[in-house]
Amino acid sequence: MVEVKLDDVDRIEWALKTFKKKVQRAGVLQDLRRKRHYVKPSEARQQKAAAARRRKRSRG
Repeated sequence: MVEVKLDDVDRIEWALKTFKKKVQRAGVLQDLRRKRHYVKPSEARQQKAAAARRRKRSRG
């Protein structure tokens, strides 16, 4: 849960900027994108293997 506590003197722009930073650091948006669609376990393994192949190809 991401929270930004405000006082009466705090500006909305500051609060929004801080909130966006905290959401990005917490990985909330990445998690939402990843969970948007169900991925079957077999497809997840294929995607993981393909990512490993891409990483290996770019290193070597």
